[in-house]
Amino acid sequence: MSRVRVHNFAVSLDGYSTGEGQSLEAPFGHAGGRLMDWFFHTRTFRGMHGEDGGGTGVDEALAGTWADGIGAEIMGRNKFGPQRGPWENHDWTGWWGPDPVFHTPVFVLTHHPRPSVEMEGGTTFHFIDATPEEALRQAREAANGLDVRIGGGPTTVRQFLAADLIDRMHIVVVPIVLGRGERLWDGLEGIEQRFRIESVTTPSGVTHMIFERNREE
Repeated sequence: MSRVRVHNFAVSLDGYSTGEGQSLEAPFGHAGGRLMDWFFHTRTFRGMHGEDGGGTGVDEALAGTWADGIGAEIMGRNKFGPQRGPWENHDWTGWWGPDPVFHTPVFVLTHHPRPSVEMEGGTTFHFIDATPEEALRQAREAANGLDVRIGGGPTTVRQFLAADLIDRMHIVVVPIVLGRGERLWDGLEGIEQRFRIESVTTPSGVTHMIFERNREE
């Protein structure tokens, strides 16, 4: 069966994966770009935006695996955009412009479903009100045997961890303290027992942690 993966998911030293006050102008709230600064300098990030260059070190080696073998993504509504409650503007199609970086079906979890939106480059956003299990069933069907990426934000990743549905996680611990925002690990005491964990710290100052689900021999 296809695996469920998390990639390039940044967490502050005090456990926050986004800051307070998310808005159209500030996707990570008061955290600004600090959580993802390590990523902005990689070849992968620059390539996503049609730019040349970028780092080729360990940060890039890990960041660059995010799309390998992925057939669909699941994300929370807050990752799609800053609107809350009933949709006020169906013209809004996400943070990423006319050709989003996903190039797969993307299932957006929301209590307010709306018609699917087909974008350039193979990305189609489907807006569903579903449990993690049901969302994963739909995403796996759309992925045609490839893996499913859980894209975030922290509430969505936490829900899939709580349901024990994640096989592999790439968590990036960033040496900043945010103090407020949305935390990843709340309610997940003992989660480390489900995984084999390896870590490496890079010259950018971040620590990459790879969680691989324990498998019975």
